[in-house]
Amino acid sequence: MTDASRAVRRCAVALSLGLIVLSTGLGAAATSPQGPAASQAPLARGDAQGPQFYSGISVDVSGTIDGDVYASAQTLVISGDISGDVIAAAQSITVTGDIEGNVRLSAQTVTISGDISRSGTILAADVTVTDTGALGDDLVGATGTMHVSGTVGRNLVLSVGTLSIAGSVGGDVTYVSDTEASIAEDAVAGSVERISQPQSPKVEVSPWGVFAGWVLGLVYALVALSLVTLFTALLLPRLLGRVTDHLLPSPWKALLVGLGASIVMPLALLLLFTTIVGAPLALAASVAWFLLTLASFPFVAHYLGALILRRDRRPVSRSLLGGVILIAALQIPWLNIVAWLLMVFFGLGAQLLEIHSHRPWHDTETSTTRPAQEASPASITL
Repeated sequence: MTDASRAVRRCAVALSLGLIVLSTGLGAAATSPQGPAASQAPLARGDAQGPQFYSGISVDVSGTIDGDVYASAQTLVISGDISGDVIAAAQSITVTGDIEGNVRLSAQTVTISGDISRSGTILAADVTVTDTGALGDDLVGATGTMHVSGTVGRNLVLSVGTLSIAGSVGGDVTYVSDTEASIAEDAVAGSVERISQPQSPKVEVSPWGVFAGWVLGLVYALVALSLVTLFTALLLPRLLGRVTDHLLPSPWKALLVGLGASIVMPLALLLLFTTIVGAPLALAASVAWFLLTLASFPFVAHYLGALILRRDRRPVSRSLLGGVILIAALQIPWLNIVAWLLMVFFGLGAQLLEIHSHRPWHDTETSTTRPAQEASPASITL
């Protein structure tokens, strides 16, 4: 197994263990001798044997511990002497004590000033091994920046953004990075290998390929949207006629209604989403508004066909001709933006006017006023 594959495996194990620490450490806080106070103040424990669990906001692991240490905190300091391994996850981890086992750390910043007898696996944004820090075996990790001023006994295997080595590495240095590392002279006993990040190959597309793709897209849009307009004209001819009737005599009225609704409706939906009671209503209204927007295409297509084929009253002919014109306009760069906005505004406005004409209270008002008109003497023809 190569060093790079070992690095990937160790990083995956460290990440998994870090997530486990986050969950088990919080549960262990309730059973540990510190209890709830562990999250209130720094923790300083004396000599202990066996596995030890720590959790809190600010934790200081001190004393002599004959066993492994599992910790999760916001700020973690390991100042004691530990005979086993250390597995920890925190926002900030500082190691100043002596650890005879391995360390598996996941944090935003990691600072090692103590002595780690075996290897370390670290996932962090920033890692610093000070001049008093030391690792007996390998150091493997993935980090944004790493500064090594101390000692690494064997190999250094990293995926790193910026690497600087001013201390000493007893083995090889293998790192994956886009930038060259800053390494002091005679700081590395073995070899130094940088692996560049793999770059995605650039695919050059010829102008003829772009044109062919545009033609295929146009053909697809013509076929798909023409089928939509055809089925709409066959299944809903009366609805097409009623909605188009609001566009033929007064298209600008429908345009103003659609433009105003397109401005007001998103603001109203956003306001409803912020309330607990109005959130379900806002969700249903969003779905209805989306469907009305999609339905703008067949209605505007039928309207364009009706403007051209005034003598041909067949809705299928009008819809197909208007659909072809609208699809062609939507395929032309820059013009497609204007065509799309006009289609939405005209279509929404016509649909909202049709919905308003069938409002529930409209028939009520007509039925209540009709008897009065019939009974009026002025309505009697002699």
